[in-house]
Amino acid sequence: MLVIAGLGNPGARYARNRHNIGFMALEAIAQAHPFRPFRSRFSGFAAEGVIVGKRVMLLAPQTFMNESGRSVGDALRFHKLDYASLVVIHDELDLPPGKIRVKVGGGNAGHNGLRSISAHVGNDYRRVRLGIGHPGDKALVHNFVLSDFAKSEMAWVEAVCRAVAAAAPLLVEGQDASFQNKAHLAVEAAGFGERASS
Repeated sequence: MLVIAGLGNPGARYARNRHNIGFMALEAIAQAHPFRPFRSRFSGFAAEGVIVGKRVMLLAPQTFMNESGRSVGDALRFHKLDYASLVVIHDELDLPPGKIRVKVGGGNAGHNGLRSISAHVGNDYRRVRLGIGHPGDKALVHNFVLSDFAKSEMAWVEAVCRAVAAAAPLLVEGQDASFQNKAHLAVEAAGFGERASS
């Protein structure tokens, strides 16, 4: 089984926050592929399904971002899995809006969700980094990630989420470079790509 965890904060207040793009992408995957409905499990919402013949669990921790590792760790332990069976989808300040990158391990760049997961399960899991841009000043980061996407931004956000969902089979198969390329081309074809923020 592969666990794909999307990160965000629970509740309507945070639903459209930049910090919640991981939740948004997870929902898009659930809609694009045959998954059972989400239900309460592992201090989060989990849905199971099959992508390219492999069992996949989608997990949206409901612990608030800085405790995401508690939910992810519970799910992995229950299924007797380790970090090699984990993919985490999250917002990335260090990438321009609309950019999608995959990496394994590395630093957590101040992301509290990643820091929490690494503390619970180790650091060498795969990360799907969804660029949201940077406010330009470190002092502004907290308010920036907890602010809603502007209405004018939602078109590229939805394009990114659709691209991730459409390319998910490649992610499940471990073809990270092909996943990244297919998702990038889909976002570009939707008219965004590098210039999502313009």
